[in-house]
Amino acid sequence: MPNPYRGEIEAEIGGTHRRLVLTLGALAELEAAFAADDLVALAERFSGGRLKAADVLRIVAAGLRGAGERVSDEEVAAMATPGGAIGFVRIAADLLAATFGNDDVITTAAPGLQRPRAPQDAR
Repeated sequence: MPNPYRGEIEAEIGGTHRRLVLTLGALAELEAAFAADDLVALAERFSGGRLKAADVLRIVAAGLRGAGERVSDEEVAAMATPGGAIGFVRIAADLLAATFGNDDVITTAAPGLQRPRAPQDAR
């Protein structure tokens, strides 16, 4: 079960429910990959509203590695998720929102997408 207080999310990737989190190490990895000077620059890059497929791949792969999985970007690129490419965009947007604490990231990083609703308690 993901811990939202730690910025964790859960997503189905490659037919398995996996935990993702952008730890400090994962964020440092993304800073280097995107040539961002600091975390503010990284957050600004993501809130710019335009993510390439390679950006989404790097974000998701870094999130998986942050949660302890030993996967390469190439291995993640070969995986599938429900919803296809748009499913990966949703995962990246949810992960960024969980990390930076800003639901606006979802609408700017993935215009037209809505955050998945939490399941209702069965009573």
